[in-house]
Amino acid sequence: MKYEIELENVKPMDIESRSFEMITEELGDKKLIPGTELIVKRCIHTSADFEYADNLCFSEGVVQKAMDAIKEGAWIVTDTQMGKAGINKKSLARYGGEVCCFMADEDVAEEARERGVTRAVVSMEKAAKLQKKLIFAIGNAPTALIRLYELIENGELTPELVIGAPVGFVNVVQSKELIMKAPVPYIVARGRKGGSNIAACICNALLYMINNER
Repeated sequence: MKYEIELENVKPMDIESRSFEMITEELGDKKLIPGTELIVKRCIHTSADFEYADNLCFSEGVVQKAMDAIKEGAWIVTDTQMGKAGINKKSLARYGGEVCCFMADEDVAEEARERGVTRAVVSMEKAAKLQKKLIFAIGNAPTALIRLYELIENGELTPELVIGAPVGFVNVVQSKELIMKAPVPYIVARGRKGGSNIAACICNALLYMINNER
């Protein structure tokens, strides 16, 4: 078939690598924090949004801390089933970790109704009771981040990592700024952008980096 528009001839198995070549080319001489490059590029690959090169914020030494936590069997808690579905559970299981999301649990929904709060709030409280090393991957609910901040400040929770990437408008920016003030490792997509796909993407980037070490 003849096309009027010139298409790039790329084999199916080479599409991802070619995409990363294009991302690297377009980033040009943009300076990224050493050790965070793959995370940033994977977020751009997932979203086709180069603003992640500027709005992703990393606490000091967070990448290594997060990788160590995963290797020590940390569980990942998400605030959406989409986020849970997007994380490479087989790869995480190699290190004894699991992915969990309590948003659809009946007890969570019932308690949220009774208290007049979001299910995300109750989900974070339920997760805080798990006797596990925990990584929180928040891509949808700013109320989840706000409640995590409160639990951390009250000494009820010490997560290994908080990924703060809710997308939207109401309290989205503020919730991310709160997490960046908490005394815990964080990776935050500052501003209004984010999403469950970005939160899952960051988790997968960390897993990919660990697997490359093996």
